[in-house]
Amino acid sequence: MDAVRDLLTERAVLGVIATLAVLGLFVMLCRARRVSTSVEDAVMDMLHRMSKASADLREGLTEEAADKATPHLREMLRCVAVGITDHEGTLLSWDGGANDHYEFLRTYIERAIGEGHKEHVEHRKLDCELPGPCSLHSAVIVPLVVEGEVAGTLIVVSGVANKRQIRMAEETARFVSTQLELEVLQKSRQALAQAEVRALRAQISPHFVYNALNTISSLIRTDPAHARELLQEFAEFTRYSFRTDGFFTTLSDELTNIHRYLTIEQARYGPRLNVRLRIAPEVLQVVLPFLVLQPLVENAVRHGLAKKPGGGLLTIIAEDNGAEALISVEDDGVGMDPDRLFEDLKDAHQTGAHVGLGNINHRMRAVFGDDYALVVETAPDAGMKIILKIPKYSKGVRTNLPLVPPRLEDTTEQPAVRA
Repeated sequence: MDAVRDLLTERAVLGVIATLAVLGLFVMLCRARRVSTSVEDAVMDMLHRMSKASADLREGLTEEAADKATPHLREMLRCVAVGITDHEGTLLSWDGGANDHYEFLRTYIERAIGEGHKEHVEHRKLDCELPGPCSLHSAVIVPLVVEGEVAGTLIVVSGVANKRQIRMAEETARFVSTQLELEVLQKSRQALAQAEVRALRAQISPHFVYNALNTISSLIRTDPAHARELLQEFAEFTRYSFRTDGFFTTLSDELTNIHRYLTIEQARYGPRLNVRLRIAPEVLQVVLPFLVLQPLVENAVRHGLAKKPGGGLLTIIAEDNGAEALISVEDDGVGMDPDRLFEDLKDAHQTGAHVGLGNINHRMRAVFGDDYALVVETAPDAGMKIILKIPKYSKGVRTNLPLVPPRLEDTTEQPAVRA
């Protein structure tokens, strides 16, 4: 995830450079033409159209996206027409005149795609038999290169032929390619986010599912009512944990699912597992990455308290801290050497050790930035405390889940209700 974010940042920088290059050339073009409007107005119009085209191109190289983008690109270039093809040379969109000349350009389009370089076609090279002057004086066909592969071409048809127009066509194609690359990288980032959530689900399923079902089955004969209640909790827990809609949830929903998890674990461990909650009501609707808290609670139960003779206390605190919510998951279990934890987290993708912590740390940094990495305090025989900071507002972070308050009888410090 860090590599993808770094690459995305790099592409964004390249996008800015490509945008500035197009803008600079456009300013020179305006000055050369001595247009009646001011250069400042032309630049503002240019920026507006580039912004519109960027949003359209982030949808990918589709016919619909191309139809939205080509009018803005044609106005930017002040040319006769702009066309966009796919990687096979099929025309996706054409805005402007001289559209009947597309067939004359097919050979040059195929050559640009096959050889990966621009083609400059003058009117005299075409089989145009129109009487009188033709609006197509020249055409520049530039490959659109995305991730090292030709994804299509940009066709710029001009009524004049000069070096500035050719350079503008090249820089505009670079701008379009950068927007398409950002769209590809965004999809890759989403795919990685999905993979990380699947990894967390895989971590939950093997050990917890088996132990939960084993606990429930042991109660079927002795306490069937309790077994039915636990089975319902287990069903709700798995429904939430394996849902597929959205990458974010509310603290309220995450705490509700943690309540289900702890209800089942308390039935298994009995008096060895004690729980204390202190939740501030004003942070219940804070939005955070899906499945970011439950694995921390599970880690505390499995690695901290289950290994301690006689068990211990799990404390979950969520409090208001101005623009952020501060959340901590703490146990007074066996703890561990912090140096060893650091090494485990470095190699978690290979060894599987504490994969939940490593995964969550990567997700927090990817969503909110490096300032929101996990803070872990631990030592041998001194338990472990994990602290998260969640901003109350972060651009692009929202949930589409219904806001259901957690089943907590009181928000003051208290032991969790035993099943």
